[in-house]
Amino acid sequence: MISKGVKMNLKYKFFDYLPQEAKDIRIEVFVNEQKFENEFDDIDDIAYHLIIWEGEKAIANARLYRDEDEKNSYIIGRLAVLKEYRKCHIGTKLMNLLEEKVKALSDEKINLSAQCRARAFYESLGYRASGDIYLDEYCPHIHMEKLIK
Repeated sequence: MISKGVKMNLKYKFFDYLPQEAKDIRIEVFVNEQKFENEFDDIDDIAYHLIIWEGEKAIANARLYRDEDEKNSYIIGRLAVLKEYRKCHIGTKLMNLLEEKVKALSDEKINLSAQCRARAFYESLGYRASGDIYLDEYCPHIHMEKLIK
C-alpha cells in the first residue's frame, strides 16, 4: 500500500491496441485476485486502452469502445488498479481521463457494467444505476450510465 501524502509521478497514454502492460494488470486483478476465467475477448481488438504509470511501473488500466447499440455512447470496461495503489484515487483519475476522451470524440454518454461492490465508487463520479443486478462470471454486476455533455 502506498502511504498517504506521498507525491506520485503519474503519466498516462491511450493505445489503439492491447499493450502487454494492460494484459499484465488485468491478469493480476481479474484472473489472479478475482478468479475470472474469461478475461480477454474480441472487444480488446477494437477498444482504446488507457494505462497509467507511476514512474516506470504500469499500475492501472481501462478500456473504452463505441457502444454499437446506442448512438453517441461509449462503454468503459476492465478498469483495474493494482492492489497496492488502491485508495490513492487512481480509479478516479482513470475515469476522468476516459470521460475527457469521450468528450474529445464528441460523444455524450458513457455506459459501464459495474461490479456491485464498486457501485458507490461510480455513483460518487455521477454515474447512475439502471436495470436489474446480473451475474458476470458469478460476480454481481449492474448497468450504470452517465451523460457527459
